Amino acid sequence: MPHPDPVPAAPSIRLATPADAAELARLRHEFRSTLDAPTEPADVFLARCASWMSDRLHPAAAWRCWVAETPSALVGAVWLHFLEKVPNPAGEPEAHGYITNFYVRPDHRGSGVGGRLLAAALAECDRRGLHSVVLWPTPRSRTLYGRQGFRVPRTLLERPSVGELHGHARSAV
Repeated sequence: MPHPDPVPAAPSIRLATPADAAELARLRHEFRSTLDAPTEPADVFLARCASWMSDRLHPAAAWRCWVAETPSALVGAVWLHFLEKVPNPAGEPEAHGYITNFYVRPDHRGSGVGGRLLAAALAECDRRGLHSVVLWPTPRSRTLYGRQGFRVPRTLLERPSVGELHGHARSAV
């Protein structure tokens, strides 16, 4: 009787390091290229993005990134930026977070990997005592964020770019 193929282990979740920058840049390109046509050659973007990411993956940086990793590749990532407000003597909250570039490769979606990545980022927010965490969801991701307590903000205002203010669409890059 043949043995069934072993079930592959779930991807592990860990903090990214500068050594992950090139692979994270490839994930970013894969993610954003599915949403809109790239405006620069892939090799140019990958070099620019990997350099940017490497600079921000040091322990003293205001950014953190968690990756989902199989033995052969990174299959997902989520980035968190720590936002500080100017100190306030009246006790107004001063520490916030911004979650971005949350992506799981299609062949790993629906397996809990995204939830585990988000949980890692939110645990760091809780550990640091951040007052709030903001993000820009896609229509598909709203249910995941809703299960984690995200809701439409009541106190945040946004000013779009000057072009958008005057009716000109901004291209996403």
